Amino acid sequence: MESLAEKRERVRKIMEKFDNMYPEVNCTLNFVNPLQLLIATQLAAQCTDERVNMVTEKLFVKYKDVYDFANASQEELEEDIRATGFFRNKARNIIGCCRMLIDKYNGEVPKTMDELLELPGVGRKTANVILGNAFGIPGIVVDTHAKRLSNRIGLTTYDDPEKIEYDLREIVPEPQWTKFSHQLVYHGRAVCQARKPKCGSCEIREFCRYGQQMKD
Repeated sequence: MESLAEKRERVRKIMEKFDNMYPEVNCTLNFVNPLQLLIATQLAAQCTDERVNMVTEKLFVKYKDVYDFANASQEELEEDIRATGFFRNKARNIIGCCRMLIDKYNGEVPKTMDELLELPGVGRKTANVILGNAFGIPGIVVDTHAKRLSNRIGLTTYDDPEKIEYDLREIVPEPQWTKFSHQLVYHGRAVCQARKPKCGSCEIREFCRYGQQMKD
């Protein structure tokens, strides 16, 4: 059975490969401030970042700040974000979230996990996206790509995103949490796809449990 030290060494080698493959990685949601990232990340639930960016291009022109969102008509906001799916819940959460930001945080997005988790519609994934990309505070983001790759590579045996996050926190150096999360997304889109992973051309195959079992 692989020890914690051995797993950390394997991750170190994977990160070296990723740094060569994906040296410049960033959040694929478009934003210019923490509030916009908060809104965009909420909209990204069960929706592609590409579609969210199409919606927010107009949304952030119409709703310029936290007060615009807090005072928005529920029905009107629903129509504005309809294309992202689950628009009723998302609109309700966005309005409630922005009202709480005004009432409790002077209209500013807080910078701690515990405070972010108090906001309507914000779970650990959203909070880690905000911490890592808006504030430069390392966070492990477990999205569908991170979940799939972490299990395939053999970094976790869990399906629960929070348990996966804590497993990755144990083996990935903290300063690299945000970057590694992005690299998993990039690799998941380019190589380790859900239905047909390209194991034959995968540069981290020798460090991947799934890849080692696959035939060319």
